[in-house]
Parts: sequence; C-alpha cells; structure tokens
Amino acid sequence: MLAAAPRCVPARARGRVARDGRRRAWSTTRASTTPCAKGKGAPADASSNDVDPEEIELDAMERMEKTMDAIANDFSTVRTGRANASVLDRIEVDYYGAATPLKTIANASTPDAQTIVIQPFDKGAIKDIERAINESDLGMTPSNDGNVIRLNVPTLTEERRKELAKLVSKLGEDGKVALRNVRRDAMKAYEKLEKDNALGEDEIAKLKKSMEDLTSAYVKKVDEATAAKSAELSKV
Repeated sequence: MLAAAPRCVPARARGRVARDGRRRAWSTTRASTTPCAKGKGAPADASSNDVDPEEIELDAMERMEKTMDAIANDFSTVRTGRANASVLDRIEVDYYGAATPLKTIANASTPDAQTIVIQPFDKGAIKDIERAINESDLGMTPSNDGNVIRLNVPTLTEERRKELAKLVSKLGEDGKVALRNVRRDAMKAYEKLEKDNALGEDEIAKLKKSMEDLTSAYVKKVDEATAAKSAELSKV
C-alpha cells in the first residue's frame, strides 16, 4: 500500500493565531510533514488541493510583520539631535577586505546626550571604522585617541532636517514596495488555486479582498511610522 502524501505544514504555523482568533494545531512529526515553498504555503510539487488558503494569508502576515520590523530598524538609524548608537547600524566597515557591519566589530555607547563612543574589539580596525563613518551619510566627524572613536552629535540644521526627512520618506516608500510584493505573491497563489479549480470564484474573490485589506492596513502603519519619525526630526 502506498503511503499517504505528506501534508504541507510550515513550522511557523504551529500555534499561530489566525485573524479570526482561531488557533490552529499542527503536527511536528518530521515523517508526516514537508516544508512549504516560500510565500506559496505549499511545496512546489504539491497540487492546489493540498494548499490551505489560510496558510497563504498567514505567510503574508508573517512577511509583512518582518517588513515592519525592518522599517522600524531603518528608521532607528536616522539620527535626530540626540545621541543614539543605533544610527551606526547601517554602517559597514571594510574589515580585512570584507564589508562588515560596524556593530559586529565594535561596541557603541552614549555617555551623554551629545556623544557616541565606539570601542573597537580590534584596535587595528580603528582607522577602517573612522573611514567608514566619514564616508557614510551620518554627517558626523569622528575623532579617535587610538583606543576609542568619539562622535559629537551636532544639533540638526534646518537643511539637514529636510535631508533626513527625505531619507525617512524614501525608507517608508521602500517598505511599502516590499509589502506590495508580498501581496503580489499571495495573489499569484490565489490565482493558481482558481486556475486549478481548487476553490470557487466567489471564495477566491473574498480571499483577494481580504489580502487587499491586509495590505492596506500595513501600508497605513508604514505611513503612520513615517509621519512619527518625520515629526521627531522636526523637533528642535
């Protein structure tokens, strides 16, 4: 007798709460489960009848949440008038010939509201770190005493505030593009279900409407986060 085909069960789905509040229980037995294709909710060789439409939406929600986390992290790297070590998160250093995130080769602290102190784990990298900061868009001039690098956080000029506001707007727009890409992938998955007659036209229409609403809700969150960061930059 042939064994039943393994059901597609993403590990992330275990214990997840659906939008209507229902919690779904999933088996974690390796022999009875197979990984799902990214963004589709099913392996590439599975038929549409094996695809759970709810999984498509759960996958989209998870990817949108990750996009929001990335946007929040990007916004934290845009400096205001106060010292914040997270502004260094986007800086990469040419460390022994490899582009390396600054935060992985040095510790940064803020002893006061206008100063950031960078302590390299390898003192031999201090010049490389200094060069990377000078070449970045931080707008701060580093100084070092051979042991640590100090950054004085200057008060933002009106011109600099406008430049940073444009940067924040661009980061927000990039985030919205990422959200719409997630929506596109989900819509393609729904269209495949429809093409394979796995679901009726009315059901597909409802799923697509739900995905549009979900995307709109996340786009609104990005707009709100962008507005909040822009307001923060405008404060003296």
